[in-house]
Amino acid sequence: MLVAQEKIVTPDRELMIGDVGRLVEIESPSLDIAALSQSARELASIMEQRLGSPATIVDCVAGPHVHWVGGGTPKVLIVGHHDTVFPKGALAARPFTVDGDKATGPGIFDMKAGIVQAIHGVAALADKTGVEILITSDEEVGSFHSRDLIIERAKACGAVLVLEPSADGGALKTARKGTGTFELHVHGRASHAGLEPEKGVNALVEASAQILRINTFGNADLGTTVTPTVAVVGTVDNVVPALAKISIDVRVVEAAERERVDALMKSLTVENQQARLEIKGGFNRPPMPPTASTWLFPMAVEVARELGLPEMQGVAVGGGSDGNFTAAAGVATLDGLGAVGGGAHADHEWIDVSLMPGRAVLIAGLVARLQQNRN
Repeated sequence: MLVAQEKIVTPDRELMIGDVGRLVEIESPSLDIAALSQSARELASIMEQRLGSPATIVDCVAGPHVHWVGGGTPKVLIVGHHDTVFPKGALAARPFTVDGDKATGPGIFDMKAGIVQAIHGVAALADKTGVEILITSDEEVGSFHSRDLIIERAKACGAVLVLEPSADGGALKTARKGTGTFELHVHGRASHAGLEPEKGVNALVEASAQILRINTFGNADLGTTVTPTVAVVGTVDNVVPALAKISIDVRVVEAAERERVDALMKSLTVENQQARLEIKGGFNRPPMPPTASTWLFPMAVEVARELGLPEMQGVAVGGGSDGNFTAAAGVATLDGLGAVGGGAHADHEWIDVSLMPGRAVLIAGLVARLQQNRN
């Protein structure tokens, strides 16, 4: 069934760039309630202006979400987030800038430009019924407070399009690893490092042994990575450290690997019998298997071809998103529909503004097809 191209008006590039600037120029670090509230109000304003009807700001202890509903029977949920990893002050150091086809600024790639593309894509449709857009406030810190709402609306709609940035070259994301973060606390005993070090229990030495052990828990053949990433230990240079805190990033493809790694982390034992280990955290996002996009990705390929857009490629990636939750809930999910660019979470984050209208049209075409298929 062909997409009705005459019903999709290609969005205006300059208008889209202006809306991206409106969002980027409001800093929205995760868990900064005041900043996220300002961001949510601006986002709701853009939605009402472009989509012709108001959005609902959903209060949350982690910051407000923004939910827009096109009315009628729910058929497709478009999911994104307006929180970013960048602290207040990043904008002053790297203001929103457009130089030719390249635009930069904190959070522009992940994922404020993607949000704008979705809004303008839906706005390009004559019929907006059955469409929901849910932009949450806590994705970058685990989606602990938005997860239930995302899953509820995903099940109601039956298909999910995720606005995370594209993979290299504009590829869509058809599968994701499950993700988790463990924190190992090593408890020792402080003493004077020069006068009586033997009376202490060195948490740093014990943590070093544990890190070497944990570093063997991965399995490259199965795509499992277990990576110690942050260590906080010690107070001053003449004190045997009494406490070490180690963060461990874990990513798995197979559900069985999740169970294996979890068991290994919980089975850690001390080298020094006077030390004590405490394991916190664990897995957060389950894997998003390739089966989640079994029919949505071929649909995207076909829609892109019909609309004269670049050929769509699909890849599996290591990072997690809210698509992990919707896929695990049994809802068809396609990810990576956001901006084309690079440098996610880095100071050089950027987008290709020349591709924004086409990405918006792709979203519009997918939404139109889902409206037709689920009538």
